[in-house]
Amino acid sequence: MGKSNLWENYSQKQLKELEKLNQEYREFLDNGKTERECIDTIVNIIETAGYQELESLIKTGKKLKKGDKVYSVWMNKSIAMFQIGAKPLEEGMNILGAHIDSPRLDVKQKPLYADADGSFTYLDTHYYGGVKKYQWVALPLAIHGVVVKKDGTTVELNVGDNEDDPVFFVSDLLVHLAGEQLEKKASKVIEGEALDLIVGNKPLIIKKEDKAASAGNDPDKPTDVDRARRLMKAGVLGILKESYGIEEEDFISAELEIVPAGKAREAGFDRSMILAYGQDDRVCAFTSMRAMLDIKATERTACCILVDKEEIGSVGATGMHSRFFENAVAELMNLAGDYSELKLRRCLAHSCMLSSDVNAGFDPSYASCFEKKNAAFLGRGMVFSKYTGSRGKSGSNDANAEYQAHLRKILDERKVIYQTAELGKVDVGGGGTIAYILAQYGMNVIDCGVAVLNMHAPWEATNKADVYETYRGYIAFVEGAAL
Repeated sequence: MGKSNLWENYSQKQLKELEKLNQEYREFLDNGKTERECIDTIVNIIETAGYQELESLIKTGKKLKKGDKVYSVWMNKSIAMFQIGAKPLEEGMNILGAHIDSPRLDVKQKPLYADADGSFTYLDTHYYGGVKKYQWVALPLAIHGVVVKKDGTTVELNVGDNEDDPVFFVSDLLVHLAGEQLEKKASKVIEGEALDLIVGNKPLIIKKEDKAASAGNDPDKPTDVDRARRLMKAGVLGILKESYGIEEEDFISAELEIVPAGKAREAGFDRSMILAYGQDDRVCAFTSMRAMLDIKATERTACCILVDKEEIGSVGATGMHSRFFENAVAELMNLAGDYSELKLRRCLAHSCMLSSDVNAGFDPSYASCFEKKNAAFLGRGMVFSKYTGSRGKSGSNDANAEYQAHLRKILDERKVIYQTAELGKVDVGGGGTIAYILAQYGMNVIDCGVAVLNMHAPWEATNKADVYETYRGYIAFVEGAAL
């Protein structure tokens, strides 16, 4: 049952393919640090490969046929891709499903303020997803997102990732004064409300003549501290107005995400790994998308779903609990001339899915948290998890044995290397994915993805060989026969 390290088995041709794929993956990570950026990047890639927008086809009434490639975007945060197969949709699809949201800091709706003494200007934040809050201090951060003005104009922000950009940061207490802080639990060392982003340290500079003209005209008669606070905040507001046309009230209708600044990098002297932000779960999103582009004609319709909000429970209009995917499949069947409510139900129930999400890579530094023979190892292939959840598999999908045997046959025929794993020792922790949500339709679903070190940290690590093998496994699955 033991698995050897993948690197020992590859030919020179495969090693070249592996490096090319991972170069594309790093570019994908750099271009997609938010859900919206991921969707824009994906759409640009798949349209070049011949995918057509579903909504446009609906307007023209074009009928779908075998081999057609279609996609549907929902609210710029989720996407479904389809390649029409030879068999009727009623007989089901082979589905890859991943999420494109990642833990981060979100900017609040009334975020901008100066501290009580007028020393710094801050953006107030609320963390998103499961994070160790102390990991987000004292490192360079970037601001990505959109501001939508009342007239409907959308202003895109991407500040901190270009070489000439400024970066931002959350301050931490110097170790010389941190005796009391270091006595706290790790969960309390940095409080959520302390994760405020420092965005300025220079007040608005007022010319001497303007100072003289305004002297004595302020009915509020501000104190020196009040004046310092106002000028500190005004300095940043002036930059936002000049550079982006943003007023303070525009933050009310903004979605701004604070993410680590910096590009995805090769890691290790041997360059065997990738260190980057957001690999949970964009490593599975990228390999799923890439597999869809590289598959041949299929018997069953191939599908890839990339969704938002998994890190906070798959809620909302763009999460997997939304009816977006079901509605897209209904429209697809209608364009294929084969829609009815009953046939839609049959399509979903007869489908097979890989819930493409990451697993915790075994870390020798924290070996006590893993049950070694049921742990995922970096460099040993794609990871299958029969169940996730916690406290007696609570919240898990728990795939059946027949489906697992079916997948083993498909992967072994293609010589895809895979491993099986749990997410840590029993009762030590746990986690969930979107698997159980799709399983509610009655389809066969199992969790499958890439082993990750430092999961949910600002910088996560994966092995290039695992990325390549997972891509190969996704192709084998999508092109495979029905159960």
